[in-house]
Amino acid sequence: MENEQNKGLSIFEKYLTLWVILCMMLGVLIGKFVPIIPTVLGKFDYYQVSIPTAILIWLMIYPMMLKIDFTSIVSAAKKPKGLIVTCTVNWVIKPFTMYAISTFFFFVVFKGLIPYDLAKEYVAGAVLLGAAPCTAMVFVWSYLTKGDPAYTLVQVAINDLIILVLYAPIVALLLGVSDVIVPIDTLILSTLLFVVIPLLLGVITRTLIVKNKGLVYFETVFLKKFDRITIIGLLLTLVIIFSFQGERILNNPLHILLIAIPLTIQTFLIFAIAYSWAYFWKLPHSIAAPAGMVGASNFFELSVAVSISLFGLQSGATLATVVGVLVEVPVMLLLVKVANGTTSWFEKKELSN
Repeated sequence: MENEQNKGLSIFEKYLTLWVILCMMLGVLIGKFVPIIPTVLGKFDYYQVSIPTAILIWLMIYPMMLKIDFTSIVSAAKKPKGLIVTCTVNWVIKPFTMYAISTFFFFVVFKGLIPYDLAKEYVAGAVLLGAAPCTAMVFVWSYLTKGDPAYTLVQVAINDLIILVLYAPIVALLLGVSDVIVPIDTLILSTLLFVVIPLLLGVITRTLIVKNKGLVYFETVFLKKFDRITIIGLLLTLVIIFSFQGERILNNPLHILLIAIPLTIQTFLIFAIAYSWAYFWKLPHSIAAPAGMVGASNFFELSVAVSISLFGLQSGATLATVVGVLVEVPVMLLLVKVANGTTSWFEKKELSN
């Protein structure tokens, strides 16, 4: 069965982890040796949101949005268990485990390697990541695990609404900062660019194609044209992101590794909690996998923007949020493999009920 699946994979999908690493390296090298490229791209930032990155994210999630119709969204909202898992893990567990894990590593395990003041900044960056569950990239992880696209959309939409209310208070509580200012403009623009616009384009396209060509043509011919676009969009996004942070990463190799350790542990922990909870609650794999992915990954656009506004571009907090991006993609790809490799667990549980 596995060999048959592998035969159906494109060269991009078979060696996705390798392409991801190569694109990250290419981005770092561009930032170091061809800085004019990120400088020019940086001129297209609005409210600290990169428009070139937004366009590439559209390419990533647009194919998934094509599969969504509003009737499926309504039916997804009627299945509250997956939403309860997502919201509880993201807002009751995740920010606090991130704070605990990062504090332990930066103040205890790495005490002799990182100055105290810098350790505080790294904890701050980790908290900014932990309090912001993923919104855009989770569509990619859901797509790669054959997650339910309508349910993933509902999960993302609810998290976007909760972020508006809880992000600033949670960050303020954990960091003891009373004047945390979340850039609402950045948050609203990110939501519009990464969720609302791709959804509208997907719904309009789906409606027009089905009306003119029929549902069979849409599902068997039209959708097939977009099979590789999601992966290509992901790879190009990585090149852009890491071109902006190339010099910073090269100048702090040891600290990059030290920051990556607690962030990686946190990612595995949160995925394990959400995914196993979904399993024991007898949720289907198409809901369980995205539920684990939403919590494990982070809304890095918001985290970086808030860090810059609170602590500055050159701060340790901002470096920690950038390392979050560095760690997240290869780790999430590994978790995608874990989710895809355990699909049979959920199928057996469904058959036994």
